[in-house]
Amino acid sequence: MSAISPAQFWMRRKTCAGIEVNMFSIKEVSEKTGLSVYTLRYYDKEGLLPLVKRTPSGIRQFSDNDIAWIGLICCLKNSGMSIDNIKEFMNLCLKGEETAETRKDMLLLHKQHILDQIQKLDKSLDTINYKIDHYKEIGIFHIDGDQ
Repeated sequence: MSAISPAQFWMRRKTCAGIEVNMFSIKEVSEKTGLSVYTLRYYDKEGLLPLVKRTPSGIRQFSDNDIAWIGLICCLKNSGMSIDNIKEFMNLCLKGEETAETRKDMLLLHKQHILDQIQKLDKSLDTINYKIDHYKEIGIFHIDGDQ
């Protein structure tokens, strides 16, 4: 195991209320999440990562909690929620319990959007499966209707 510099050690561990907390560089978070460093910086710039700490020189330090927060951002984005809505949701999270019902309503609305998308994709999949199953019978067909 190679030795680490004092600066690297400082980036690795912080003490919060007597409990050591792992801290990660943006590169490490990129490797853990599969997101590019550029994307992580963009999310931070857009205000989606308001809890990320910085060193006195401005270097981002991510905690395990920040990484979990990024996981939620990815879940919402990958399922079709806009960056603006994600930002609104995250800001509501920061306000605590008083916004719980509003957040739940946002998630219920988003869930319905996902279910609608699944239904559309299922119909598309049925069409594709039909075409595959009957490919030899159908032969070459044209979009313009000339068969």
